[in-house]
Amino acid sequence: MANIISTSKIEFEYHIKQEQTKLFAKNLFAEAYQDIDRLSEVFDNTSISNRNLCVPISFFENDTSFENRNNVFIKNALKYSIKAIEECLEKASVKKEDITDIIYISSTGLSTPSLDALIINEMKLNPYINRLPIWGLGCAGGVSGVAKAEKFANSNPDAKIIVLAVELCSLTFIRNDLSKSNFIATSLFSDGIGCILITGNNYKNNKPDIKIISSQSRLYFDALDVMGWEFLDTGFKVVFSRDIPTIIKDNVKQDIDRFLNNNNLKIPDIKNFIFHPGGKKVIKAYKDSLCLEDKDLRYTSDVLNKYGNMSSVTAFYVLNEFINNGFENGYGLMLSLGPGFSSEMVLMKMEN
Repeated sequence: MANIISTSKIEFEYHIKQEQTKLFAKNLFAEAYQDIDRLSEVFDNTSISNRNLCVPISFFENDTSFENRNNVFIKNALKYSIKAIEECLEKASVKKEDITDIIYISSTGLSTPSLDALIINEMKLNPYINRLPIWGLGCAGGVSGVAKAEKFANSNPDAKIIVLAVELCSLTFIRNDLSKSNFIATSLFSDGIGCILITGNNYKNNKPDIKIISSQSRLYFDALDVMGWEFLDTGFKVVFSRDIPTIIKDNVKQDIDRFLNNNNLKIPDIKNFIFHPGGKKVIKAYKDSLCLEDKDLRYTSDVLNKYGNMSSVTAFYVLNEFINNGFENGYGLMLSLGPGFSSEMVLMKMEN
């Protein structure tokens, strides 16, 4: 059985107020929309107070090429990923030489060799380490990475697996894209890097016991255009539909019921909801469809408020809140949604 041992997250230097991003967007998009003041109200209705950015907002005041932004991605991703991994290992008193596997997740920057190879070289990790880079799952990627780590740990009781999610969403911003989808994205997305250490059963841990029990992936047919990227000469153009909350309301409960039924459980058996926030309307859709109260998704709401939507990493920050600030003994459900349209779930047993 796989065990979650420690987590870490990055607080970037450029942590800014939502009001600053609102002002930036108003100034940039004003030429395209006469009703910019009305449109800008979306920033006030996101439930986001702060944004996590790897570069200062002044970086986006001038046009930059996709090549330039991607180079900035690689530089920052490598630097801060190493920091997150070192912190995660230190918390667990695990040596870097003992890492057997590394799973790297991203959808916001490109590198070949993939970033995990750069990290292994820079940190001088075990050169025989098992690598799994995962690209393109968007917000669902982090939970998918945890599910893949469970498979590795179940096949090797001595496994010590780093699951690393790196999303620098701000660097995908195309300054001359004055579409409404880009404007909305400017109100939501930010940067994050998170790390989780997962081990096989032979690792003895004196900290809270979090065991991964099962996982489920779901792809919804005929929903390919709900969320994702359109790849242009200028970079990654964001695609997402206003129908996402409705899709969640109509589908996610039955998917969760199916998953829990397969594990002889029901929704009331879940004590800890480790949900990727998505946005304010997504959180409301969770609450309405699953009959949850505000307290059930307090850490989900807190992470959205403090950081914004960091794509795949966000679920790691929510899990980090549970580990650092407390959870109820019992079952935990980790959930995120992404392009495809897809959902990823992981069931845990959590004991203090």
